[in-house]
Amino acid sequence: MGFLLNKKILIIGVYNKFSIAYGIAKSMYYQGATLAFTYQKKKYKKKIKYVTKNFNSKIFLHCNLKNDNNIKNLFLKLKKKWVFFDGIVHSVAYLNKKYLKKNYVDSITKKAFKKSHEIGSYSFVSLAKYFKCILNKNSTLLTVSYLGSKRCFLNYNLMGLVKASLESNVRYMSYSLGPHIRVNAISPGPVKTISSYKINNFKNLLYLYKKISPLKRNISIDEIGNVASFLMSDLSSGITGQVIYVDGGFNIMGL
Repeated sequence: MGFLLNKKILIIGVYNKFSIAYGIAKSMYYQGATLAFTYQKKKYKKKIKYVTKNFNSKIFLHCNLKNDNNIKNLFLKLKKKWVFFDGIVHSVAYLNKKYLKKNYVDSITKKAFKKSHEIGSYSFVSLAKYFKCILNKNSTLLTVSYLGSKRCFLNYNLMGLVKASLESNVRYMSYSLGPHIRVNAISPGPVKTISSYKINNFKNLLYLYKKISPLKRNISIDEIGNVASFLMSDLSSGITGQVIYVDGGFNIMGL
């Protein structure tokens, strides 16, 4: 019997079978959760349905996290499907790839700074603000960060600031929403996704993690998904406001 049996969870961020959100959804489904999914653009709806066809979901809702009205509309639509539910997975970030290839100081703009933070960090707390009234007691909000929030990684640039904001968000949200809603983040090692390949020399980063981490290998979206399922379950009832590393131990190493 799965430890997420009878849990209803909204997954935001699936794009294809290589997405971190897909690995999370896969694990949560195997642990018994009932899942709902969002799609960013209407033209992606059919694709998301196909990608997640093995998860038996009947709920696919449009939401672009770029503004509060879209999140409010998502809330109103989901409320008609689920009167109450048990958690949200937020696996979303945005930054044009040109900002991931140039010098950080030379390339940064106010517009890029604002948009990346609105989608990658603010949207997480905005979701909480709208959905907290229909989240069951002992629900969980979960997001995805990266070690670039704390250390400087070549070419990660502005995304490092976004993830730092997101992790701070987790801490303040966990206090604001306690004691009945927990908030955590997973910080995984690099995995091959559509987004990660926007980062210049990403293959070198994979090699670095494999060479230096204690486990001497890269991690998979399935491993990330298993930790996400644990954090979303009652097995982790004493954990909130935390950033959990799933990176083979890379974060403990000095270079």
